[in-house]
Amino acid sequence: MTFIRSLLFNLFYHTSTAVLALAGLFIRRFAPDRTHGLAVTWARLELWAARVICGIRLEVAGGEFLPRASAALLASRHESAFDTMVWLTLLPRACYVLKIELTRIPLFGGMVRPSGMIPVDRAGGATAMRQLMREGRRAAREERQIVIFPEGTRGEPGTLLPLQPGVAALAAATHLPVIPVVTDSGRLWGRRAFRKYPGVIHIRVLPPLDAALSREALMAELERVLRAGLTALEADHRA
Repeated sequence: MTFIRSLLFNLFYHTSTAVLALAGLFIRRFAPDRTHGLAVTWARLELWAARVICGIRLEVAGGEFLPRASAALLASRHESAFDTMVWLTLLPRACYVLKIELTRIPLFGGMVRPSGMIPVDRAGGATAMRQLMREGRRAAREERQIVIFPEGTRGEPGTLLPLQPGVAALAAATHLPVIPVVTDSGRLWGRRAFRKYPGVIHIRVLPPLDAALSREALMAELERVLRAGLTALEADHRA
């Protein structure tokens, strides 16, 4: 049954993504201000399909720490493609920091910049870091909620990879507190995994970290609270 559900979901996902990406060709040309709305529609549609077809539900704890309308900076663990959609549905104007390679995907790639996302060349060194800070300030002025995956890539459930410095650069550039987030999405929706398993994906939003912390202190505290959050999630699974 899981295989059949996963097959149906993947067919739906790829077909609907292609259809909306084609629609995006016209939207970004004639109504570029609606590009972000199309991205939100896509995310809601795919998560609806994940719930209905695969039986994947979502529980969010710590929602009181999420912004309702103002600019914000979230540092979230990243375990699956689920994480790249869910914040479009949980935040009013989410803005992802993502790898520049995604802008080269046919149809989809052309939507990245018009929708206000922040593509980063991970091999760009200091130039890429300056661009990240510049785009972060732009997003903050627009009262966007910036979502960055501080590990820089998807990790295995319960395992924290080394944190990259981009999150500290964004905090310094925007003066926004850093809101840590942990998740266990990879348990049900694995990295590059065909099968999607029924169950509950948990997201825990943790108390914000002061933007006035030094870079070293911020990174150390972020690592500490993310590890503690993961430990708490693992304990819940064993209970």
